[in-house]
Amino acid sequence: MECFDQLAKQYEPMIHKIIRSLNIYKNKQEFFHNGLIGLWEASETFDPAKGEFTNYAYTYIKGRILNELNKMNRHLDQSVSPKEEYWETIEEQNPVIPLETEILLSYCQDLSEKETKWVIYTCVEFLSVREIAKKENVSISAVKQWRNGAKRKLQGGLLEIID
Repeated sequence: MECFDQLAKQYEPMIHKIIRSLNIYKNKQEFFHNGLIGLWEASETFDPAKGEFTNYAYTYIKGRILNELNKMNRHLDQSVSPKEEYWETIEEQNPVIPLETEILLSYCQDLSEKETKWVIYTCVEFLSVREIAKKENVSISAVKQWRNGAKRKLQGGLLEIID
């Protein structure tokens, strides 16, 4: 193992040069790791009778990195995600869940009409205070008053249940 650590340290610049020559800029660590695996495999399969180790290692490392690059590209080609326009054209199957609204309204019995509107707009339609004010043609401070009244009454009701 100590021998491979020395080999890895010696061939580290070569692996980085191969990564740069292939214009790899994403996942450099992953490709460097694949280069080290290629170096290890090259050291295991090298036959000194067939030439120099440096040339063999360069070819083996580059081949290993290219194989990984091709694998990643195939995966990207096969996994298609629709464009944003597609999601805008799809209608929601159940835009308002009736049971959810009924359960929510059961907690709003002691609230005024405007406080109930705030609860529904906030919890079912997920509107902000500003959006509710615009929708109801009232000021933002009016909606905040609805919110404060609703929260105060709902918390009071919950405290009665707990006691």
